[in-house]
Amino acid sequence: MRKKYEMAVDKPQQMDREHMLALRSIFLAPYMQIATSLIGKARFAGGNMFRHQLDTMSILIDYGYIDTILLKASCVHDTIEDIPGFDENLIKNADSDGPEVLALVKEVTKMPGQMKSDYLKSIIDKGSQRAKILKCADRISNMISLGFVTSNEFIERYCDETEYFILPIAIEVDFNMYQELISLVMSRREYLEKSGYFDKKDDRDE
Repeated sequence: MRKKYEMAVDKPQQMDREHMLALRSIFLAPYMQIATSLIGKARFAGGNMFRHQLDTMSILIDYGYIDTILLKASCVHDTIEDIPGFDENLIKNADSDGPEVLALVKEVTKMPGQMKSDYLKSIIDKGSQRAKILKCADRISNMISLGFVTSNEFIERYCDETEYFILPIAIEVDFNMYQELISLVMSRREYLEKSGYFDKKDDRDE
């Protein structure tokens, strides 16, 4: 059994034949079809939520995760939260993995009225290994998209949230993801510093 804080994956530089064959056997199409319902859901940084689902999946593959349940869940991880009245049975009945995929999606779903901090703390304290890995990949995608966000207040708040809640998750499950998240936070904070945001903020606080 993998020990806590032990790096979860030794990612090959390129996908080898074993990983390719494993990926080929995963039928993602039913989940991608469900995810297309997110095409009309715009993102603050541009694009739409459907693209974000697939981006999250590609980040998992980039880190060497060829796990059937994890990849299927990544394709639909925002459906319950972002589609009003979403029918969970669409995931449950997608294929034989549906019930397990749905359970993972629900682990990373913030419930209506739930505070964001409570939601993230629950993943830290109670989340499964898959839920934590998925949340890290999701946050890497979101942090990259911050490069297209023009609200400095939003960028600062999101960086603070990443440092406080996501880095503790990342260092537990995958040190490589942890390093990338730190790099992304540093680059966004450097942008804020160069833009004079912190100087202006200090002036407002005086």
